[in-house]
Amino acid sequence: MKTLNTMKMRHSAASLAVAAAFLASCTMTAFAQSGESTPTGITIPSSSNASGDGIGEAVHTNLLILGQGAMSGTPMTAGPPFPGYFYETPASLACIYGLQPAVAGCNPNSTTLNPKGGAKAIAIVDAFDHANAFADLHYFSAQFGLTQITPATFKVVFAPHGGATPGSCVGAGTRPPSGVPTGWTLEESLDIEWAHAMAPAAILYLVEGQSNSYADLLCAVSVAGALVNLAGGGEISMSWGSGEFPAEVTFDHVFTAPGVVYLASSGDGAGAFYPSSSPNLISVGGTTLTMNPATGRFENESVWQYTGGGLSRYEARPSYQNRIAGIVGAHRGTPDISSDANPFTGVWVFDSVTVGRPAWFIVGGTSLSSPMWAGILNAQGVTYASSQAALTHLYGSGESLHDITRGICGPYMSQSAGEGWDLCSGLGSPRRHEGDD
Repeated sequence: MKTLNTMKMRHSAASLAVAAAFLASCTMTAFAQSGESTPTGITIPSSSNASGDGIGEAVHTNLLILGQGAMSGTPMTAGPPFPGYFYETPASLACIYGLQPAVAGCNPNSTTLNPKGGAKAIAIVDAFDHANAFADLHYFSAQFGLTQITPATFKVVFAPHGGATPGSCVGAGTRPPSGVPTGWTLEESLDIEWAHAMAPAAILYLVEGQSNSYADLLCAVSVAGALVNLAGGGEISMSWGSGEFPAEVTFDHVFTAPGVVYLASSGDGAGAFYPSSSPNLISVGGTTLTMNPATGRFENESVWQYTGGGLSRYEARPSYQNRIAGIVGAHRGTPDISSDANPFTGVWVFDSVTVGRPAWFIVGGTSLSSPMWAGILNAQGVTYASSQAALTHLYGSGESLHDITRGICGPYMSQSAGEGWDLCSGLGSPRRHEGDD
């Protein structure tokens, strides 16, 4: 066991530890693509290893873990599993992002009003199998007092293997292999727990692809699109991606099921990533939430410096970005919106598989932003005809967003947040009741 370097961050986290077997499987991720070193005190699972991506063939997660992995010690039976830290809970984010009436400070240890919204459906698309998905989501919901899931409101669906054409499927769906490389199971826990946390009244599907290949995951996206469409509309979240490639434009048609809004993480490194660079998806970037280290009071929100964001090399500027043509030129710019992603200001995630025992983790990365925003959009109760319809609304009306005006990101930290849309935070984060900066 090893302890975490504090990095003079908002908490000392010396109690964070993980099994040696888990540590051995952890490798570098998208930070290497952008020339950035991995921040001290961050564990990167092998599922987030961008070097394993084939051009247009495979994807990685955007998952980052604070510390060496699982929290050690005996957790509390309700509320934050380990009190005294100021990592975010469903209630504290509901407070910060305006899903519940404001409570002074939005302290994660004392704020208790959980989100209550949700309608129709949300589908999470991930690779490989999470054998304990239902039990883990049930446990997470009980811990924080969320509306509890049932077999009717949470369903795991096995997608079949992908075909030769993007979005096509072959045969019948069977249970995929277990979540390897290490990290995919924790990714699935993160995605379902935080989509449910933001929209607990929605029907939630976890659609599991047979592998992390584009062929298998785009098949799973098609399966998810049919499910959400049949449920009357909703959102699909994808927390995975890869570097861009010339043929990506031939994949874009997969994200067009009627009545479905698609969201994808913008990546955990400089530049644009696919599929978030597709004009048929909402690209979701990352921010940092600053909490007072003494009181736990929320103070401000800024850009997370490692968030993905940039100009696509292959996707043309969509019409909804015409008003920012002076920034993006002829190309699609990402992200469109943002929310908390910094693992140092991360969220609690429960998972019983990753380290071979039930465990709590503090997790971040833009893998968090996408399912969180899927839940927030769902909780608004508005059904859009498509992602482009939702994006046209977002770009045409800023009343539902908080403009992020501080922070830098990108290659050599060359991109800055500012008034209006920018390459670090897009249009901004969910509008807050209080503490706007």
